[in-house]
Amino acid sequence: MSAKISSLTLPAPAKLNRMLHIVGRRQDGYHELQTLFQFIDLCDYLTFTPRADSVITLSNALNGVAHDDNLIVRAAQLLQQASGVQQGVSVAIEKKLPMGGGLGGGSSNAATTLVGLNHLWQLGLSKETLAELGLTLGADVPVFIHGHSAWAEGVGEKLTPVTLDTPWFVVIHPAVSVSTPAIFQDPELTRDSLPITMARALQGGAPEWRNDCEAIVRKRYPPIAEALDWLTQHAPSRLTGTGACLFAAFDSQQAAQTVAQMASQHWHSWVARGLNTSPLQDALGR
Repeated sequence: MSAKISSLTLPAPAKLNRMLHIVGRRQDGYHELQTLFQFIDLCDYLTFTPRADSVITLSNALNGVAHDDNLIVRAAQLLQQASGVQQGVSVAIEKKLPMGGGLGGGSSNAATTLVGLNHLWQLGLSKETLAELGLTLGADVPVFIHGHSAWAEGVGEKLTPVTLDTPWFVVIHPAVSVSTPAIFQDPELTRDSLPITMARALQGGAPEWRNDCEAIVRKRYPPIAEALDWLTQHAPSRLTGTGACLFAAFDSQQAAQTVAQMASQHWHSWVARGLNTSPLQDALGR
């Protein structure tokens, strides 16, 4: 390993689904989606330190996730296998994104690992190649690799870059963990929303900007319903992914901070800025 790079610290940003429609179900059980992905400036941070051997280690594994099941480790192993590289890495994570929150934390960690190690190991693989690898780890991984707000179809992997407004968001995480498989398997889930065009989706506003998972999540998780009802008093509010996190957009940082401060009396909350380019792309200067 070249001594030029001693270690590399990179962000793994959160995403929001500004809208999420379920327009069908495939024979393999996966659902056909239409969604708008947007990044926010709330991030985990991963530090990659090269090793002299070929071992991959994660120094501070997450509670309840076995080392070899962690998407960071799986992404690094996948890149090793795909590229034939003999180099190893030690990874440390500063975890800020809640697990099972609908913010894409695990997928973002995997994407940052693929992008970061491509740089650290000097592999020279394209974003397209990395996204193909990432898709085998999770449907949301490609959008984090490409690093731009996107209109997504299929299972979320068919991406068209778009430019969205960049408001300030209040993000609330009720103290519950949502089972994504349970939501998608619920017999009452709406699976037949009529497909819309990207142009129509980009116009924003109701009824297009909704989340088809929300009714089931509200029913199954009363604390999320309570938080949504509270936040909706201050601005139109939606679930991101299958939750548990929910969000609302505000025109100014001050307005968002005022609402977040009130929310923090009941729930974990953040103020985050909407972004069209991922902080990961900015960190690597491309």
